[in-house]
Amino acid sequence: MPQQVTPYKDNGATKKEQVADMFNNISKKYDFLNHFLSLGIDIIWRKKAIGELKKDNPKLVLDVATGTGDFAFEAIDMLNPDKVIGVDISEGMLSIAREKIQKRGLSDRFEVRMGDSEKLLFEDDTFDAVTVAYGVRNFENLEKGITDMLRVLKPGGKAVILEFSKPQAFPVKQLYNFYFHSVLPGIGKLFSKDNRAYTYLPESVAAFPDGKDFTALMKKAGYRETKNRPLLFGICSIYTGIK
Repeated sequence: MPQQVTPYKDNGATKKEQVADMFNNISKKYDFLNHFLSLGIDIIWRKKAIGELKKDNPKLVLDVATGTGDFAFEAIDMLNPDKVIGVDISEGMLSIAREKIQKRGLSDRFEVRMGDSEKLLFEDDTFDAVTVAYGVRNFENLEKGITDMLRVLKPGGKAVILEFSKPQAFPVKQLYNFYFHSVLPGIGKLFSKDNRAYTYLPESVAAFPDGKDFTALMKKAGYRETKNRPLLFGICSIYTGIK
């Protein structure tokens, strides 16, 4: 079982409750900080991850931990599905997503709902594809979450998971650790006014079983043809698996 890291230590609430509170706290600054702290590279990574589904031509897509909806909007632009449903445990993030959906006139193609990744309120074999961007490391029970994602996938459907990973090569590893542990938390606190959100980020990445460890978890859950595609020297990774 992966190490359990929570946003607010000695809080008493479950990880799930703490993660929801954290994202509610930072929701209004989330998009700005995402692009600013990654120097815009997160946009390129999302495009690469969605590109893994181009050949599959999915018509119904579930975006788990959809947040403010950026990954789902990218899926709509690149894949032209009939519909994307996004679920998240943070009402603050979903409210931002709803505003963006209305502004873009996509209410008929993109719907967001409150939802728990470990108890997805959908029937078995429903979706052509399931996506998650920067969300699986926040699951309270990682194995349970990816197993329920598999349950709602149609046979032959594909899961695409985009997540931070830990680079190993010198000097990328050292620069990455300095930025993640010394620079990013300070900038995050300055703009988000949440003293823990951007300290939790490097802690959660450090605790996440990335690379071969994560594809092993996917295989254990029942995914076939699992693959790990590292991006930018392993700073981020795209994981895919088939039901």
